[in-house]
Amino acid sequence: MQGRRRVRVSAAVGVACAVYLVGAGWRSAPLQARPGHDLATTSPESVGVSTERLKRLDAGMKGLVDEGKLAGVVTLMARHGKVVHFTAHGKRDMRAAEPMTRDHIFRIYSMTKPVAAVAMMMLYEEGKWRLDDPVSRYIPAFAKLQVYLGEGADGTLQLEDARRSMTMRELMTHTGGLAYGLVGSHAVDRMFVKANLLNPAVPLQSMVDGIAALPLLAQPGTRWSYSIGADLQGYLVERLSGMSFAQFLQTRLFAPLGMKDTGFFVPVEKRDRLAQMHGESPQGALVANDRLGDPTVVPQAAFGGHGLFSTASDYARFAQMLLDGGEFGGTRVLAPRTVEMIRTNHVLAEPLKTMRQGLGWGLGAQVVMDGAAAGEPYADGAFHWWGIGGTWFWIDPKKDVAFIGMIQHQGRTLASATQIHGYSRNLAYQTLLD
Repeated sequence: MQGRRRVRVSAAVGVACAVYLVGAGWRSAPLQARPGHDLATTSPESVGVSTERLKRLDAGMKGLVDEGKLAGVVTLMARHGKVVHFTAHGKRDMRAAEPMTRDHIFRIYSMTKPVAAVAMMMLYEEGKWRLDDPVSRYIPAFAKLQVYLGEGADGTLQLEDARRSMTMRELMTHTGGLAYGLVGSHAVDRMFVKANLLNPAVPLQSMVDGIAALPLLAQPGTRWSYSIGADLQGYLVERLSGMSFAQFLQTRLFAPLGMKDTGFFVPVEKRDRLAQMHGESPQGALVANDRLGDPTVVPQAAFGGHGLFSTASDYARFAQMLLDGGEFGGTRVLAPRTVEMIRTNHVLAEPLKTMRQGLGWGLGAQVVMDGAAAGEPYADGAFHWWGIGGTWFWIDPKKDVAFIGMIQHQGRTLASATQIHGYSRNLAYQTLLD
């Protein structure tokens, strides 16, 4: 009886999701591999891009450097599988004379998340898991989680049992009730900070055990909250594949796609190519940030939510693979339908209310359901994300465009993440002539 009941519940969830996705405001266009999409440089006009208007994009990025808002920036734009814009401006380190170059290496932080999602979906294709499976099937410690309700007058936590296990879909879409500890405005976020769960010097199992000991900030499936769920995906890849997360990515994804400068550490011989992180003084002046760890140290734990280093050209290969339905350079990573799943909104109606209008969340990236409602030039169906060090990317299947931006800056001015990202989108989309 319980088995049949679980089947009915799972089917109901699946039907509800299908109904919502049909009414989400856009439908995924078919994706497939296309010959000649090799990221070779071409004439912009040959792929419907204006050379004259690209000058605005180049001047805009250079202007951020000239105005002292950024130390350096690298941007790459590809259309119909060909590169039409790939420039570098400024310096690798504001304190030195060395110029920023197109092959510099960057800390990409949360741009690790789409990579982890692709790894998960590779295993999904192999039948290792399904979207509405309970996470507790693969992480037994998550079978009896509690949920935060508030605090009593004496400061004691008020908790209740989770009504059910979060699903794999919810884990991958930040709707499982997990916290992250990035802002500290919620009591559970503060608990995550105190627990120091994202320590690369200890095994991933320590993160899992630590999460299991803390309450959820909401019942599974009731709200969207950016979470540690993506970091857990590295652990799940290890459990499902029998390989370390770093090894899986290197052998199954990076090497086949030719991503030769991407990994969880920077080899000593490449250390001089790493872009320096920058920030701002209290007065708003550009300053170097030397408080980050040694990038040449191989971490014991490789997380699914952050930690990768990469270059603009490497990440462009990853983006083009997704844009072309899971294939790049003769290597097929995923089936076209699986990529459509990645870039389709999977957040149901209730938690979607807690997200920005016009946007949803796919399997590893934010998706655009209604670009006009979101106030963005994206065509509906685009997907994107960014890293806390300033790097960003977006992929627009309808316009057949991939864009990669690389900076190393954590600050409050125009160089901060969401502002420079929107600025670059305006400048990039106005170059498209069809």
